[in-house]
Amino acid sequence: MICRPGCGACCIAPSISSPIPGNPGMPAGKAAGVRCVQLDPANRCRLFGRPERPVVCGQLQPSREMCGANAVDALVWLTKLERDTQPAPMT
Repeated sequence: MICRPGCGACCIAPSISSPIPGNPGMPAGKAAGVRCVQLDPANRCRLFGRPERPVVCGQLQPSREMCGANAVDALVWLTKLERDTQPAPMT
């Protein structure tokens, strides 16, 4: 499966702990739900296919389950995945 043009859900929903290059960049990565600085106005990654793209971004592969029928489905699914995979709070 290939990415849906103009979706951008994978550049918004998940947290990214590695630095995201750019001017301005995101040297500390980004929090879940925050739009990546490299996501252009058409919701396409400016770093797609480039070596400076964070490794974690390249490892996320689109699938029917993840992408759903539209960008809203993808955002909902990825937000749930992010929430479900967060470490348990320290008590």
